[in-house]
Amino acid sequence: MATIGISEAFAKYGARLKNVNWSVSAWNAAGELVLSLWAHHYRKGEDGSAEYFGKLSRWAGPGNNEFRANISDAFERKSPVRPVVVQTENIDHVESGADASKVKKDFTARVEMVGEVVELGDVNYVVRFKRG
Repeated sequence: MATIGISEAFAKYGARLKNVNWSVSAWNAAGELVLSLWAHHYRKGEDGSAEYFGKLSRWAGPGNNEFRANISDAFERKSPVRPVVVQTENIDHVESGADASKVKKDFTARVEMVGEVVELGDVNYVVRFKRG
């Protein structure tokens, strides 16, 4: 399977990143939030769902600010969420909060999945997906 970039993965949902250097979330015309989510933040959820979780404090900068605003809006409005799953071999680098733009990544638009932000606090978030 050919590797695609983040812009192409978001485009599969009709979403366009505000800035390809730091954006990891964007809205599409259907009112769905498209999120870039780390594959290593996956866990099996209830009723066969797939959950992706993370810490909002793991990194800083304009991409984080945009992500926080977008995920907060999606949580409040119960908006549908679409996943772009990101894989890297440099998990320790990512988890340290270092600049993840510097590591090799593969992006996959999981178009068969639709989800919702089910938990959102000052630090943690959880997005639950089911096949849609």
